[in-house]
Amino acid sequence: MIPKINSEVSSDYHDLPGYIHGAKIIQVALTKHPIDNISDVVYETVKNTRSVRQLHMSFLVPRTKILKPAIIYFPGGGFMTAEHNKFVEMRMALAEAGFVVAAAEYRTIPDTFPAPVIDAKAAVRYLRQHAHDYGIDPSRIGVFGDSAGGWLAQMLGTTNGDKSFDHGDFLSQSADVQAVATLYGISDLRNIGDGFPDHRQKVHQSPAVAESLLINGVAFKNFAGASISSVPEKAINASPIGRLKGCKPPFLIMHGSKDTLVSPKQSATLYKALLESGNKTDYVLIEGAEHGDDHWYQPVVINRVVDWFSGHLCPDNT
Repeated sequence: MIPKINSEVSSDYHDLPGYIHGAKIIQVALTKHPIDNISDVVYETVKNTRSVRQLHMSFLVPRTKILKPAIIYFPGGGFMTAEHNKFVEMRMALAEAGFVVAAAEYRTIPDTFPAPVIDAKAAVRYLRQHAHDYGIDPSRIGVFGDSAGGWLAQMLGTTNGDKSFDHGDFLSQSADVQAVATLYGISDLRNIGDGFPDHRQKVHQSPAVAESLLINGVAFKNFAGASISSVPEKAINASPIGRLKGCKPPFLIMHGSKDTLVSPKQSATLYKALLESGNKTDYVLIEGAEHGDDHWYQPVVINRVVDWFSGHLCPDNT
């Protein structure tokens, strides 16, 4: 929006440094703070016998003096990629609302479960360890993700208090989160195509489909691979829907009614299960939205997420 210009210059303006006849004088209300962009921060170093890999995180940090709540974004990518610098529209909107927004990459296939969860919890611990550096209130950390990143955000929320995923640095810090938003995320690896036509459901029974590779690994030597249905106990152990015992943080669940990659039933089932467990949960179904299509970049959707996080992580708004 273009600031309003005063066309009538009072005599007071004549005393402004730099004023000459013909200058247009504008008055600007200070409604926003600058936002610093910090890239390529190494939050975890993963070592094995053959390699050392650094995992990166980027930050959007409002330039304010108060302690701020933080949100970590985990990107989708079908468990195959984790390009953490995307979805800038949502991340910037959250930063403009006063959140420190981190975006974290994580290990993907050929690495297997629980590697992504271990990485995500390491990202949360990193934020708490370095809270002073970024002006973060360590008691107010939320997470959000889309698609496979939504699965990862859900896993963080449903494993609050579970130390079995804590590996690496800053183990004295908690990896618990205080709010979770999941956009067209996966809640049950056993039936991602639930309700889809038969030919699509059959794809998810292949040993080569992403969720099978995440759980079972790639075929190699004497291992021919395995379908997700052949190891239901492993699949449910790696699914948020299988980890709903106990008190969980507030959840915002969003899905598109026309999603053809991750069944909307995934979100509906998670919503129902969380409610039945007594957890605070909101569910938003976007009519006509496909998996990650343009619906998700519209202000009404972005503002819904921003307002929800503000209501749960900003005490002045509750």
